Amino acid sequence: MIGTLVSVKGRRHGLWSGLRVLAAVTLLGGAVAQPAQAAPVQYELDKSASVVGFTYYFNQDGTEGQMPVEAADLQLDLGNVSRSKIDVTLSPKRAKAGFLFATEALKGAQVLDASNHPTIRFVAREISGTIHGAKVLGDLTVRGVSRPVTLAAQLFRQRGTEAGDLDKLSILLTGSLDRREFGADGYPDLVGPTIDLRILARVNRSDS
Repeated sequence: MIGTLVSVKGRRHGLWSGLRVLAAVTLLGGAVAQPAQAAPVQYELDKSASVVGFTYYFNQDGTEGQMPVEAADLQLDLGNVSRSKIDVTLSPKRAKAGFLFATEALKGAQVLDASNHPTIRFVAREISGTIHGAKVLGDLTVRGVSRPVTLAAQLFRQRGTEAGDLDKLSILLTGSLDRREFGADGYPDLVGPTIDLRILARVNRSDS
């Protein structure tokens, strides 16, 4: 999926977050051309090369963290993006929040409560647009609480692939959420409510 970069929404450092996303995009590879016809195609996740980056605001300063992608069920239709399927599961137990105290607080009971809720899941319910710009409306489940979230989506050929080669792709999903809506409201005096997301999934076309 596919399209024009949508800046990550932030506070004081929203611009810098957007620039970091733009810099990352330049390393992903070439754009995907609009095919004349297509059908949903299954892709397998490359776990070792896929990650979720997030920005939280500690004392109003943007701080970066990461969380690995545990699994993904991806069916991509480049001719009709509305027929695509995105189902991504993350592993909060292996999240890193930039420094030790923040990491332990993130995984603790007042924020993600990773011991009782070992996965975070995003399931797309509606995908609109074209390969030149798509919007993904889906359900995000954190701490057992599901809320609707809208993400901007882009798709690129991976570096080193030839034009027209759709076997190895990079999917970038970006957006923001309010952690309070999921009950992850700990440490409000230190950490702001807004979390900016950047989900990078590297996928390979399935042979099956």
